Amino acid sequence: MTEFTIIVPVYNEEENLLRMEHALAEYCSTAPKFTSVLFVNDGSTDKSEKFIEEICLRQREFHFISFKNNLGLSAALKAGFDWVQTPLLGYIDSDLQTFPEDFNLLLEFAGEFDLITGYRKHRKDGIVKNVSSKIANSIRRIFTQDGIKDTGCPLKVLNTDIAKRIPMFKGMHRFLPALVLLQNGKLHQVPVRHFQRSGGKGKFGIWNRIFGSLTACFVYLWIKRNYIHYQIEKSA
Repeated sequence: MTEFTIIVPVYNEEENLLRMEHALAEYCSTAPKFTSVLFVNDGSTDKSEKFIEEICLRQREFHFISFKNNLGLSAALKAGFDWVQTPLLGYIDSDLQTFPEDFNLLLEFAGEFDLITGYRKHRKDGIVKNVSSKIANSIRRIFTQDGIKDTGCPLKVLNTDIAKRIPMFKGMHRFLPALVLLQNGKLHQVPVRHFQRSGGKGKFGIWNRIFGSLTACFVYLWIKRNYIHYQIEKSA
């Protein structure tokens, strides 16, 4: 019985998908939990969808869903959360700047915490991306007070029941830890490896990394202020 599903959002990553297939297949063969993979094709306009379909034909435990149009990372993650049926789910980007093997570092804490997130201790990105990411993280921490060092790290493990209850909005992916805290979930951070991008292009620039994060912060504050908590004392 499959215990863990890895969600892989994809948008125009044809140069990386065969390497990703190899890395994921190798991981699944040695993972400590029975693992499957779900590609979420976010309306790619290159050959990504073709490659994904071929990969899923070759790999028994690989599956995919495909959007008609590009809807963004948050929508891709939400669709993955809705699709997954295993007790645990993970998330990794398709550019292999983080590596599936490091899921093992996170899964060690899955019984104790509801979200385990990696943080890139030694980032291999350029100076502009690093600086803009640090600024965006600082802004987000001021608003959320979640204590997370690197919310943008694309390597996470979540309790599926909690993931399915996360409120959906654009920019949600930046606030997964804070949204888990809204449900009284427990968080943990683990240092993971980070590698240079070897193919394709990054999808986030200064504008959507800093200003997109700031806009989403106000959405998060509204959700936090209006989030409904209830406990059922009795029922019949």
